[in-house]
Amino acid sequence: MNTKALLTVLLLIASNTFMTLAWYGHLKFSEWKWFQKTGLITIILISWAIALFEYIFQVPANRIGFKGNGGPFSLVQLKVIQEVITLVIFSLFTLLFFKQESLKWNHIIAFFFLILAVYFMFKK
Repeated sequence: MNTKALLTVLLLIASNTFMTLAWYGHLKFSEWKWFQKTGLITIILISWAIALFEYIFQVPANRIGFKGNGGPFSLVQLKVIQEVITLVIFSLFTLLFFKQESLKWNHIIAFFFLILAVYFMFKK
C-alpha cells in the first residue's frame, strides 16, 4: 500500500470514529447525570461539534485518495472503503459501549459479503 493510500485509510478511520461518536455517542452519554438534563438542541449542537472533526479528517482523506487529485482510488473505490470502515468502526463501538448488543451469525455473513464487495471493487 502506497503512502497516499495508507494516509487516506487512516484519515477515513479517524473521520468515521468521530462520525460514530457524533451520530450514536449521545445514546451512551445519556447515562451521565449532567447529560440527562440537556435538551435536544444542546445534544444536536454537541453532535455537530463532534462531527466537525469528522469533516476535518474526511475532506483531506477524499482529496488525497482521489485519482483526480493524484491519489490511488476512484471515487467509487473511496466510497466503498469509507462504508466498510464505517461499519467496522460502528461494530466496534457497539460491542465496546453497548454491552447489550452482540454480533450474530447474519452480521458475520453480511461482513463477509462486504469484504467480497471490496474485493470485486478493486478487481481489474
